[in-house]
Amino acid sequence: MTGNAESGTWIPVWVPKSSRLIAVLLVLCSIVTSTTFGYDGSMVNGLNILPSYLNYFHLDTATIGLQTSSVFIGGCIAGLTWGKVTDILGRRPALLWAAVITLVAVILQTAAQDIAMFVVARILIGLGTGASGLTGPAYLAETLPLHWRGWGLGIFNDCYYVGGLIAAGVTYGTFTLNSTWSWRTPSLIQGVTSILCIAIIPFIPESPRWLAYQNRESAALHVVAQTYASGDSSSPIVLAAYKEIIDTIAYEKNVGETLSLAQLVRTRVARKRVLLACSAAVFSTIAGNVIASYYLGTMLDNAGITDTTTQLQINVILNAWCLVCSVAGTWSTDRWGRKPTAVVCTAALTVFLFTVGALTKVYGTSASRSGVYGTVAAIFLFQGAYSFGWTPLLYMYPPEVLNYPVRANGMGVFQFVENGVALLIVWTMPIALANIGWKTYMINGAWDVVMVGLVAYYWVETKGKTLEEIDQVLEGAKHTDLPDLEMIYRGKEEINVVEIQEEVKNMSI
Repeated sequence: MTGNAESGTWIPVWVPKSSRLIAVLLVLCSIVTSTTFGYDGSMVNGLNILPSYLNYFHLDTATIGLQTSSVFIGGCIAGLTWGKVTDILGRRPALLWAAVITLVAVILQTAAQDIAMFVVARILIGLGTGASGLTGPAYLAETLPLHWRGWGLGIFNDCYYVGGLIAAGVTYGTFTLNSTWSWRTPSLIQGVTSILCIAIIPFIPESPRWLAYQNRESAALHVVAQTYASGDSSSPIVLAAYKEIIDTIAYEKNVGETLSLAQLVRTRVARKRVLLACSAAVFSTIAGNVIASYYLGTMLDNAGITDTTTQLQINVILNAWCLVCSVAGTWSTDRWGRKPTAVVCTAALTVFLFTVGALTKVYGTSASRSGVYGTVAAIFLFQGAYSFGWTPLLYMYPPEVLNYPVRANGMGVFQFVENGVALLIVWTMPIALANIGWKTYMINGAWDVVMVGLVAYYWVETKGKTLEEIDQVLEGAKHTDLPDLEMIYRGKEEINVVEIQEEVKNMSI
């Protein structure tokens, strides 16, 4: 059952009464990014194995890298532009237009007649997924209640492997077709998640923090009540969460913080926030997963597995394995915390990456089946370790460490850095694999050793805190006189409901 609610934007909204259902719809709508991107990575992985695709475009090492990496050019463009769109239009409209761009791009990619058309379509896909990758996490972080935020943001990127698993199955099922539809069919199906996003948007509320910043206090309170207590605006947890938002945004406005790009570097704390967000982008991209995510065929060739059918089967199984590991990792980030999970997973994947390199060197050109199976097992362990930590953390940590004035533009910088680094790595990786083979894994593993130290030393913990309470970790002070929301939620702290209700009535930003 639904009811009308003020949307704050031009898009009508009919939000369900149940907070649980709202949370599910929020996540389903926002996962268009990771599902589409995961589908894209696995699809291209499969296409790079298909002779029909390679022969149609007459691809060589350089053009394979171009076709594969061009999606990140669009992501860089989104990073430079979409933060301002998200702040001005609102989170819901920005997510809607991102999905529309992705859908149009998928149609162009499916109809591609030559390399140029295919590359342009992939750039647009990168623009659409980059835009939703900027808006979606910020939207979820700002709208989901505290006790569901970790799981929601973790599942957001875990669905990368849902898309990957679907694409792996589709490419495996179509590779026997004796026409261009062996690669056009997987491309066409890529647009399904964008359609799902567009269909769900009328049934989810706008971010309460965006509404509060626009001086729509009553609408913000209504959304907090919808997401925390199924519409009960008199609930103590709702009043506390709302007051915390209002107090913090009022403080940020009073000290002169703005939504401008200059705000990203204006203060030491702002610079640290952006660096923490960007560190997740860089570390997750250079960890080594790019090899298995986009060039699994080459990786398996080097390991001694050259049969196309076998490679496609491994692609399916690998995506299923990674999905299981990423869900386990989401649980870990919610229980252990963000920082411990990042340290443990990076240390583990470093060991496994060195193992892949060593086994590839020793058994890559040998006839030893046990050596080949050992290499494949190491690849699975590496991808599992990566999925356990970096998959949920990639889009969980950045929006948490960025406060409201820099969140949208900070996520834009995050997207630009992530896509810029990915563009470099994905474009050059096939060249590295072709020229130095197993040594590529060793070089990558050396980077990962440095990453472990940087995360352990520099990262801050955000588990169990609202977005406003994270200010205390980074700035040394909270901007509200209320106790932590987690304590109120658990019944360990009490608040004066009547006093806050009276204050809310008179409150203005």
